[in-house]
Amino acid sequence: MELPQLVVKFIETQNTYNSGDYAECFTGNAIVHDEGKTHTGKAEIRQWIEEANEKYKSVMKPLRYEESGSNGILTAEVSGTFPGSPIVLKFHLGLKDGLIDSLNVTE
Repeated sequence: MELPQLVVKFIETQNTYNSGDYAECFTGNAIVHDEGKTHTGKAEIRQWIEEANEKYKSVMKPLRYEESGSNGILTAEVSGTFPGSPIVLKFHLGLKDGLIDSLNVTE
């Protein structure tokens, strides 16, 4: 499966728990929606992913990626220390200037 470099970096930084580089995948005013909460900007995104990594120790295995215009959907198997692991999630990516401008995580 061919993945854009940005998506490869997004997955790699998640799987290595590198929250600093993970946050660098996003624009300065990016918005993330996950588990019913919204996180805005790199600082909030970094804090969110640090807490999620600590709590869930999740890693993702990409299953499919589709891109249309400025939107991408990454379907991945996510496993970690959470009930129901592993689970297949969809990462709805809004793309802008080579970075992620929005992320919405759904089942």
